[in-house]
Amino acid sequence: MTPPQTLVLPEDGDWRVRVVPNLYPALERQEVVVHSRRHVRSLAELEGDEPELVADAWRRRVAAHPGYVHALVNEGREAGSSLPHSHSQLVWLPEPPPSRARPRLEEFAAPAGLVAGCPWASRLPYETVIAPADHDAAGFESELLAPAVRLLADVVRRLHAAEGPVPLNAWLEHDGRDWRLVLLPRLTILAGLELGAGIFVNTLPPEEAAGRLGG
Repeated sequence: MTPPQTLVLPEDGDWRVRVVPNLYPALERQEVVVHSRRHVRSLAELEGDEPELVADAWRRRVAAHPGYVHALVNEGREAGSSLPHSHSQLVWLPEPPPSRARPRLEEFAAPAGLVAGCPWASRLPYETVIAPADHDAAGFESELLAPAVRLLADVVRRLHAAEGPVPLNAWLEHDGRDWRLVLLPRLTILAGLELGAGIFVNTLPPEEAAGRLGG
């Protein structure tokens, strides 16, 4: 019931992570990365080396078709997901989106080589950034991508523990100098002020959000 696969991992035996073309692409090339053959609904439910396999799938597909690739996760109908099974999408864009400055973070514990925390100018409650501690231009080829995806899954588990299974978006930003994973839970509704003026009203201070996610 899916288009012909473009990648399976591991390459021998039963697949655990699978990549297929998007049946309804918004742009010329768009692929879906199925995170597990188990029926899981969230990054929070990934087990074993599944986060690392997801990162490897991203890397391999970007290497096979170079260009600016936007890797993203939508969880929950309110966050734009049309499928309940945990998955990410790879979208080949005609040009990079505008780059953003490296944010100042209210940090919590992260594995060696990474920093993680809630930006001081968080747009929504629990917005989280996971990034290399030092400048890293490698992007999808970075050795830190796999532990960053694993940490993202762990942060989503902590978010679920604090707030329940909330809808969320996550994506990878890269500008040729730095890269970062951004998590944006959808606990509040975006209205005219946010959408029209780009002014976000966040009722949860970043230091409190970081304290809840860092436990």
